[in-house]
Amino acid sequence: MVKTEPIKPRRPWKTLSEVELATAEWVDWYCHRRLHGEIGHIPPVEYETNYYSETTKPQVTVKI
Repeated sequence: MVKTEPIKPRRPWKTLSEVELATAEWVDWYCHRRLHGEIGHIPPVEYETNYYSETTKPQVTVKI
């Protein structure tokens, strides 16, 4: 399913390349710059990076 947000405001489109570029720009904004309120007003990609850095830390064992 394709979102219509990037498509409707600037129609009519002259070429398929224009539609593809607009869609790619929207996806980039949605994932990298949009501030998501449910995750602390940070972009989703930043939240994902933080999550994986916290959950994949090597475990340190202490020898006595």
